[in-house]
Amino acid sequence: MKVLINESIPEQAWSRFVKINNHATPFQTYSYFRFFNSIDNFAAKTFAVIDRDEVKALAVVTTQGKKGPGGFITRRQVIYGGPLVDDGCPVALDLLLKSIDEHTSCGTIYSEIRNLSDYSSLNELFLQKGYTYVPYLNFRVDTSDLALMTRRVSSSRIRQIKKAHQQSVTCRNAQNVHEVKDFYLILNKLYKTKLHRPLPQQDFFVKFFEQDLGVYLLIWHNDEIIGGIMCPVLLGRALYEFYICGRDDVPANLYPGVMATWNAMTYACENGIPLFDFMGAGKPEDQYGVRDFKARFGGELVEYGRYLKVRKPLIYKTGKFVLNLQKRALL
Repeated sequence: MKVLINESIPEQAWSRFVKINNHATPFQTYSYFRFFNSIDNFAAKTFAVIDRDEVKALAVVTTQGKKGPGGFITRRQVIYGGPLVDDGCPVALDLLLKSIDEHTSCGTIYSEIRNLSDYSSLNELFLQKGYTYVPYLNFRVDTSDLALMTRRVSSSRIRQIKKAHQQSVTCRNAQNVHEVKDFYLILNKLYKTKLHRPLPQQDFFVKFFEQDLGVYLLIWHNDEIIGGIMCPVLLGRALYEFYICGRDDVPANLYPGVMATWNAMTYACENGIPLFDFMGAGKPEDQYGVRDFKARFGGELVEYGRYLKVRKPLIYKTGKFVLNLQKRALL
């Protein structure tokens, strides 16, 4: 077996492996590798373990962090969705993780693998490579049958959806970059005033639209965008909630966040996509209002966790301390 990096990986073998792998998400595709390398403050490398011209393990590894002063405490490595592994060849994962370590910049503070499927059978190997398992919850909604999906949604959510429809709240795909920018303005305000978490720059959201990497479903009322959801998609497999928002300065009975989620779920149903993935519901021990919001859409609660490898412990602790101070200052 050998490890190939980036464009040296045969694209047909890469695509074929994503198509057949049980752990596949959009984030391991060539399209997303190219996308991450087109965004400010992002970069990506793809590693593939090859045996007899077939891929046995693959990971698109993003490096993120602000440029300029203060950027040294934000440089991190994220593997969205987790690596893809041939379940019959665990040694390929060992080789893959070793190669990622060898090519990780000395300035990287930590590496995080954000699982979107069950890696429990490979847990011991991750631990041997210096990763710590961090429990993390998620909701996944079966969207293979609209009637069954609807029955699983809470009665209060159904009432909210009906009320919004009565107020002529509608949903449609984003039509142009201007609408995407309007969506970003709402999202950016949410992250600054309520979530107090970092958000990629506007360029991230515009290029996602321009490169046609998924769907933007925008919520409208009185000819204004009042919310929306940005969803990567792996055709025939799953639709993902990457970013979602709703304006908080509109009447309560419009429910833009509820309508964004509901329309994403129905979009999946209507387009032959059997799963809607919320992409996270927080740590089990944390009080997390967003988890309560997501729970009422009838999905299955799972714990696939994350794997964390802290490479610069002192800077990691300092960075967490600074972020917590910033959050408190905004509260």
